[in-house]
Amino acid sequence: MKRSLISSAVCGITATLLVACSSDSSTTDVTATGVIKHYADIAEAVYGDSLHTAKELKTAIDAFLAAPTEENLTKAKTAWIAARAPYQQSEVYRFGNAIVDDWEGKVNAWPLDEGLIDYVDSDYGTESDVNSLYTANIVGSLALNVNGEELNITNITPALLQELHEADGVEANVATGYHAIEFLLWGQDLNGTNPGAGNRPATDFDTANCTNGNCDRRRDYLLAATELLISDLEEMAANWRENGAARKAVLAQTDQQGLSTILTGMGSLAYGELGGERTKLGLMLHDPEEEHDCFSDNTHYSHYYDAKGIENVYLGKYQRVDGSWVEGPSLSALVQSKNTDLDATMKQKLTTTDTAAMAMVNAAKEGQTFDVLIGMGNTAGNKLVQDFVDSLVDETRTIENIITALDLSDVALEGSDSLDNPASVFE
Repeated sequence: MKRSLISSAVCGITATLLVACSSDSSTTDVTATGVIKHYADIAEAVYGDSLHTAKELKTAIDAFLAAPTEENLTKAKTAWIAARAPYQQSEVYRFGNAIVDDWEGKVNAWPLDEGLIDYVDSDYGTESDVNSLYTANIVGSLALNVNGEELNITNITPALLQELHEADGVEANVATGYHAIEFLLWGQDLNGTNPGAGNRPATDFDTANCTNGNCDRRRDYLLAATELLISDLEEMAANWRENGAARKAVLAQTDQQGLSTILTGMGSLAYGELGGERTKLGLMLHDPEEEHDCFSDNTHYSHYYDAKGIENVYLGKYQRVDGSWVEGPSLSALVQSKNTDLDATMKQKLTTTDTAAMAMVNAAKEGQTFDVLIGMGNTAGNKLVQDFVDSLVDETRTIENIITALDLSDVALEGSDSLDNPASVFE
């Protein structure tokens, strides 16, 4: 759903516009063209880091499969959580960049019907009115009926998982990406809104001491999904390098189109996706099934890094996983040239969001992860989550003011029924 925003006519931004004083108070000449190019440079860095950490995840998974102990499973889980940090900071590039949005579902689609992949608890149920593959159990099956055709799935390969992803046209049939790997590593989280994540035993992958059957196929699935994640990230990392398709597409735009792309991503992620679908919806329903990283209980960090990605793009600064910084011409400096107070307001809104997100991170460290915070009756926890939502809504209002100040017309930000029409969620 789109929230249309038509800006009033103020002043155009052109490539010849020069501005003194960047967002970090250094003296830099900033042009709209420079801001857009640096936006692509940050994308190159963040997708490069996502690829690097996915390869480190595979190294940890290889070590775990070679010696399937609880200690090595914990190391693989830790590597998965580390891999999420740079990737979540890339999500600000989804909206406005068709190449990214068309690709994103392969690596970060959610929520998923985990019965498609592996065994599930009896409380999960046996069928769904909208998903014939609700309990297909790829790990435990040698054949599947997909769209009326019998499909041989004896060999679990990256190509097979690609074919089964969103099979039957059902978005919940997530067979690939971070969340499929997450489910395989953690298993179902059966704790509801009480503390605790998934608790899959390492022996589920131990062919010499197998629990819950099909350990060889479960190993094959985990390895295939990880290999596919790496190849998908290789594709997107290449898209943002010099002469890559995504970089060329954004640099081929006019200055106003490029700035519109940047702000579309910022506002759509802040409002419709993160504020609405990933946060407010779960809070309204008090439903842990609406939690983004629901098997690992890592949602607090996923939300924190999503918000950090918006901040990165506005300030023109990104800290890489090796500790180095990518810095350059910032949107902040461009806004400052038009309206110093507006730039200061946006920075303050970003700080407020960061503080609200960190409050959820700190609560998680004390045992109140996102699914606990949204639980019915958890008044203090609910408020922490609502504070985060409110900060994102306020941030979006300022983004809209920036769109107007930069004379960017016909910008449409993603909306959310949870925020725009909450009564419809319960219909």
